Amino acid sequence: MLTISRTLALPESELVERFLRADGPGGQHVNRTESAVELRFDVARSPTLPEPLRERLLARRDRRLTDDGVLVIQARRFRDQGRNREDARERLVEIVRAAQVVPKKRVATKPTRASKERRLAGKQQRGKLKQLRAKKPGLE
Repeated sequence: MLTISRTLALPESELVERFLRADGPGGQHVNRTESAVELRFDVARSPTLPEPLRERLLARRDRRLTDDGVLVIQARRFRDQGRNREDARERLVEIVRAAQVVPKKRVATKPTRASKERRLAGKQQRGKLKQLRAKKPGLE
């Protein structure tokens, strides 16, 4: 089980890990070991996630989220597979925890009279400045 919070934990059966060769430095050894990890979590079809949380996760415009609703996390920061696995899982936990926070509803308000007056005064001042810059006929 991958613990997200006190009330939510993802079972291992919902996580799909694939190991691949990492790019970057490492000499000849890097061509033989599959230390990078690709962690896939199907957000759209997960029976564990509550519906509001699923909707918030799918609504995020995250490039790691496929069109099918699968979250793909690639971890290749470290040179050994175990640390990359932990890194991918920690990143998944962070993403789900961030989606657990319900955004506050914005309360629509009207601009105050003073703010309207300040805005109009600023526009008038700008107009006067532009008028001063205009070419005057007969002064050339």
